This record gives sequence, structure tokens and C-alpha cells, in this order.
Amino acid sequence: MTTQQIELGFVNRPATPVSIRHERRRGRAQWWFHQMRLAVDRSLEWKSAPNARPEQIYMPLQSR
Repeated sequence: MTTQQIELGFVNRPATPVSIRHERRRGRAQWWFHQMRLAVDRSLEWKSAPNARPEQIYMPLQSR
């Protein structure tokens, strides 16, 4: 059984330059928008529903 505390080592991790982070972020955004464009391009053209036919409703009035 381990009696020592386990820690995540973020302190010794070398910092990623800002330019590389921006490139990665831009790449992910480009991928996402490409996927969304594909989804729109592959979507089906839906025809709108025809107008509903008129309906006559009988509503009795209350007598006073």
C-alpha cells in the first residue's frame, strides 16, 4: 500500500508557445466548421406542409 500522496505533474511540463496553441485552436475550428458544412450540404430538402383545410367548429353559448 502506498502511503505517499500522488500528484499530477503540471509544474515540470514545458509551456507550449502561444503561436502553436493558436494553430491548434484554428485547426480544430476549421475541422468543426468543415463538419458543419458537410452536414448542411448532405441535408435533405424538406417541402413545407400544405395549408390546413378550414374547419368549422360549433361553440354553444351559455344562456344567462
